[in-house]
Amino acid sequence: MRTVASPARGAGPAGANAALGALILLGAEAMYFAGLVSAFIVLRAGVSEWPPPDQPRLPVGVTALSTVVLLLSGYTMARARRAIREGRVDAFARGLAATAALAATFLAMQGVEWARLLREGLRLASGPYGGLFLAVVGSHALHVAVGLAAVLITWIGAYRGRFAADRHGAVTALQLYWSFVVGVWVPIYLLVYLW
Repeated sequence: MRTVASPARGAGPAGANAALGALILLGAEAMYFAGLVSAFIVLRAGVSEWPPPDQPRLPVGVTALSTVVLLLSGYTMARARRAIREGRVDAFARGLAATAALAATFLAMQGVEWARLLREGLRLASGPYGGLFLAVVGSHALHVAVGLAAVLITWIGAYRGRFAADRHGAVTALQLYWSFVVGVWVPIYLLVYLW
C-alpha cells in the first residue's frame, strides 16, 4: 500500500478556501433545488389526480434501486476522503474509482428510465407533470454528471501524485459537493416518485 510520509496536517489555507467556495456554491444550489421542489409541491398539491391519467407512471422500484446505488456512492466518496486524509493514496484512488462506477451506474439507470418515459409520451410539453419531472430529475442528473466528471479528474490527479495527507483541499470540496448531490436526491425521490 502506498502511503504519504508527511503527517496529516489538514488541507491548509488553500483547502479552507476550496471548502468555503464549495459551501457558497452549495448554498446557491440548495436555493435552486428548493425552488424546483417548491414548484413541484405547489403544483402537485393543486390538482386532484396525479399523475394525470394520460401520462406514464414513474418506475418507483427501479428508481429505488438507483437511489441505493447513489447512496452507496456517498459512502465510497467519504471513505476516499478519509483515506487521503490518512495518507493512503491507493485506498483514496480505489474509493474514487468506486464512486465513479456507482455514479455512472446511477446515470445509466436514470437514462434507461428516461428513454422509456419519453417513448411513453412524457415530455416538457405534456403539461406540469412532464415539465416538472424533467426539470427536477434532469437538473439532478446534470449535477451528478458534473460530479462524476470531477471525481474522474480527481482520480487521475491521485495517480499523478497531486493529493496527499497535507494536500487534499480539493478533495474536501469535492466530497462536500458529492454529499449534497446524494443528499438532495432523497427528498426528490420521495416527492417526485412516491407522493
